[in-house]
Amino acid sequence: GPSSYPPATGAPRPSPMQGPPLPGQAVAGAPTSQPNHVSSPPPPSSMSGPHPGPPPMGGLHGPPPPTHPPQPGYQMQQNGSFGQARGPQPNYGGVFPGTPNYGSQPGPPPPPKRLDPDSIPSPIQVIEDDRSNRGSEPFVTGVRGQVPPLVTTNFLVKDQGNASPRYIRCTSYNIPCTSDMAKQSQVPLAAVIKPLATLPPEETLPYLVDHGESGPVRCNRCKAYMCPFMQFIEGGRRFQCCFCSCVTEVPPHYFQHLDHTGKRVDFYDRPELSLGSYEFLATVDYCKNNKFPSPPAFIFMIDVSYNAVKSGLVRLICEELKSLLDYLPREGNMEESAIRVGFVTYNKVLHFYNVKSSLAQPQMMVVSDVADMFVPLLDGFLVNVNESRTVIASLLDQIPEMFADTRETETVFAPVIQAGLEALKAAECAGKLFIFHTSLPIAEAPGKLKNRDDRKLINTDKEKTLFQPQTSFYNNLAKDCVAQGCCVDLFLFPNQYLDVATLGVVTYQTGGSIYKYAYFQLETDQDRFLNDLRRDVQKEVGFDAVMRVRTSTGIRATDFFGAFYMSNTTDVEMAGLDCDKTITVEFKHDDKLSEDNGALLQCALLYTSCAGQRRLRIHNLSLNCCTQLADLYRNCETDTLINYLAKYAYRGVLSSPVKTVRDALVNQCAQILACYRKNCASPSSAGQLILPECMKLLPVYLNCVLKSDVLQPGPEVTTDDRAYIRQLVTSMDVAETNVFFYPRLLPLTKADVDSDSLPAAIRNSEERLSKGDIYLLENGLNIFVWVGVNVQQGLIQNLFGVSSFSQISNTLSMLPILENPFSKKVRSIVDMLQVQRSRYMKLIILKQEDKLEMLFKHFLVEDKSLSGGASYVDFLCHMHKEIRQLLS
Repeated sequence: GPSSYPPATGAPRPSPMQGPPLPGQAVAGAPTSQPNHVSSPPPPSSMSGPHPGPPPMGGLHGPPPPTHPPQPGYQMQQNGSFGQARGPQPNYGGVFPGTPNYGSQPGPPPPPKRLDPDSIPSPIQVIEDDRSNRGSEPFVTGVRGQVPPLVTTNFLVKDQGNASPRYIRCTSYNIPCTSDMAKQSQVPLAAVIKPLATLPPEETLPYLVDHGESGPVRCNRCKAYMCPFMQFIEGGRRFQCCFCSCVTEVPPHYFQHLDHTGKRVDFYDRPELSLGSYEFLATVDYCKNNKFPSPPAFIFMIDVSYNAVKSGLVRLICEELKSLLDYLPREGNMEESAIRVGFVTYNKVLHFYNVKSSLAQPQMMVVSDVADMFVPLLDGFLVNVNESRTVIASLLDQIPEMFADTRETETVFAPVIQAGLEALKAAECAGKLFIFHTSLPIAEAPGKLKNRDDRKLINTDKEKTLFQPQTSFYNNLAKDCVAQGCCVDLFLFPNQYLDVATLGVVTYQTGGSIYKYAYFQLETDQDRFLNDLRRDVQKEVGFDAVMRVRTSTGIRATDFFGAFYMSNTTDVEMAGLDCDKTITVEFKHDDKLSEDNGALLQCALLYTSCAGQRRLRIHNLSLNCCTQLADLYRNCETDTLINYLAKYAYRGVLSSPVKTVRDALVNQCAQILACYRKNCASPSSAGQLILPECMKLLPVYLNCVLKSDVLQPGPEVTTDDRAYIRQLVTSMDVAETNVFFYPRLLPLTKADVDSDSLPAAIRNSEERLSKGDIYLLENGLNIFVWVGVNVQQGLIQNLFGVSSFSQISNTLSMLPILENPFSKKVRSIVDMLQVQRSRYMKLIILKQEDKLEMLFKHFLVEDKSLSGGASYVDFLCHMHKEIRQLLS
């Protein structure tokens, strides 16, 4: 008969007897078998997986809070199940007999004593605990190998020699000393680096250091830049490199005496000796063709085919650009931006505009030979906004009129990028193309595409072709763009398939961003589009960027993930790198490491600022090294681990069947947890699932990645959506993947209208929702407001301005502005969440039992998903079974 699960031995709420939390932790008694939901799709009722929903908002704890420092040399960890370790449980049989096969009955009866959802590790609890333990004190970066607070905790950073976690986060802050130990644990060693991250106003921006003609001081051999870990010797005349140990003469102008501890006496006056992050002004040797760069240019390229004009999109873009051009990025305290602008419109042919300040009216030049793209004018195409203001305004007024009666439905695409590239080449500058595009480019031209969307390929060996570009043409074009520093940002407005996997190649490889507004409608989508466009135009970007990561002896960077191009194995090249993009770097051992020396990484980013200044931004981080596995498991960061695993898996689908990728993920995580169980946990019955304290959320978050749209799409997920999400996640930071895979769910009805705080989040499961409440769910791309059928009439009136549940319109794309405390509070929560995210989230209002509710349930990631993904409870049982198999 149906079996009973032994209960879990811990509950996320403190029990009265509980001592300080212990570093190990047990969730006892997961069953030993369950349907194998990670392989081929099971019968439809057997499990359901949300889509690559939002990432967890949770975080991982690093070293246990200061109340109980790890005991030196004590390798076995006490596995406290959220509280005391318990003895054998009364009333439960020993071996677990196996769960019923859910797929066979129409509605499986729950096993009588199933695993209690309240007793398994809760992301909400972990996030709350970290906020209360680590949110009040500043995070001071002076100590090697410190695990930072979670990304979901608000904290202040004080740079005292290591880069802020806003710039670099690692999967582990304690690296195994040997490659054998790293292989045994299977914990990937990776850093998620966000070189141009925006800092909160209370933190200091990296200082700019100018060493004049001679440029930055570097190691003679490995070329690492001067940093706090370099060792000065011989009275300060030489320094020994912390990366490769080579000794280099200190240049005479840089010489300084040492104090009695061997520190230079100007230590605190020089950012590069005392801080983890700083910038150097680059000399001409760091520039292309040995000459300083010109300021970058922005080129706006607008699709004026029938759909774009008819939907009102062309008029909207032109209206917005009139005011947006006053907000181009500018350096520091400059009066105006140094960035020049140009304009192109296109359908089957391209139209270039001369907007030279001396003209009374803009002039249009048409290039109809799209097979051999050239720019028909050089002078007057790229101009200063202030000088040409009246001509530009006149052009933007005329464009919607000129194409108002167009009947042209076909578009080209590759020639548009080629035109922008040629214009930047002719002007000898880097820059960014903003392309607003609506349809599959089927017109006769280079880069022409055909519709190859085929749902029948899903779950076959050919599924990978859906993620690959259909022609190599765009890869070659991307290479040329990177060489010129031409970054491409793409705004897509599709009403049907337009092959994001192919159109996105150039954007992706140049470091650009894709924004997608399917079935764009002016009234519901214009806010989101305009907010995205404003932010995209204004944000900080480094152009013509090259990044290199150096490491101390023993490890090296072996693999890179993100939006960039690599022509060799070490240099990450980006035509543009903005403040939201991350580059993820994986490290492998090439020798032994020592506990005494630890390990170092230095990320150096060479780029051109928006004013045309060539700079180097340097971030340094020191990590501990360990000979005991327990130290590795005590210093991991689960959110960063999930960020890396998702990117690794999302790259895997380009070359392997999706099922293979899912199985490999499950297997790797089972190995990580089995190694901990075997080597670090104190002995306990096999019926207990034991998880390391800082990895207790690994199963729930991993299950979210497995059920995501890329790895397990629901029937409503399009091929373009999957390609879009795949590219988006690849350059996301840890905070974004966190809320993307495990969305944030807030009970709005519990919000305190008199305070600035958010209501406490709840777990992502339907059983946590009450029919009498209103909830908000966000995942970084969407915000859902779900209204229960029994919500009080007064609340409905206050929030929606209608008198009953049935009157709430399901086409609302924003909340009405009403003058009452509840309406103000909810709107302020929405605004607060919008500001935290790098994209403007689409607001969707849903009523319980409405057909749109399916969309919302897709994001309740602890439940089964319609597409065959397991519930959190079932997945935990499955993981437990996998771990036990590895251990036996």
